[in-house]
Amino acid sequence: MATRLRTAHTAELAPAELRAVRALLQDAFDGDFGDEDWDHGLGGIHALVHDEQGLAAHGSVVQRRVLHQGRSLRVGYVEAVGVRPDVRRTGLGGQVMAALERVIDGAYALGALSASDDGAALYTARGWQVWPGRICALGPAGVVRLAEEEGTTFVRPAAAGPLDAAHELVFDWRDGDVL
Repeated sequence: MATRLRTAHTAELAPAELRAVRALLQDAFDGDFGDEDWDHGLGGIHALVHDEQGLAAHGSVVQRRVLHQGRSLRVGYVEAVGVRPDVRRTGLGGQVMAALERVIDGAYALGALSASDDGAALYTARGWQVWPGRICALGPAGVVRLAEEEGTTFVRPAAAGPLDAAHELVFDWRDGDVL
């Protein structure tokens, strides 16, 4: 199966391409991919894999901020990773992640993502590590612990070097699923 990988900023994607990405994600997430999920994946760099049938896989990396040990770190946050059901487990998710990891390693202090049970194996195999400490967000009313995200949030240290799990990661707030 011949594939073609393309990376592009959201601003470089034509409306038809964005519609194709949204349709792919709706299908990949069995219809459980809402407007806020879509919004979270926009504004950054997209990795798109095409095959003979069209768009086969997608992921994006967007900038977020995380507070850790008194520092505000620029984070490449991975969003909207999905593979067309008929080509799952063929390496396309790995192609998407390799492209996004190049962006993270070159432009951010660290990478982060929140993994589904189905996606966790892909990230673990690529060297991403489950964050062993507390996960929080800086919400409208202050710092809020996100205990439900603990154990499913993965990090990829880049320029920031090692992180200290004794100190929480405090992510910036956003509507919908914060992580």
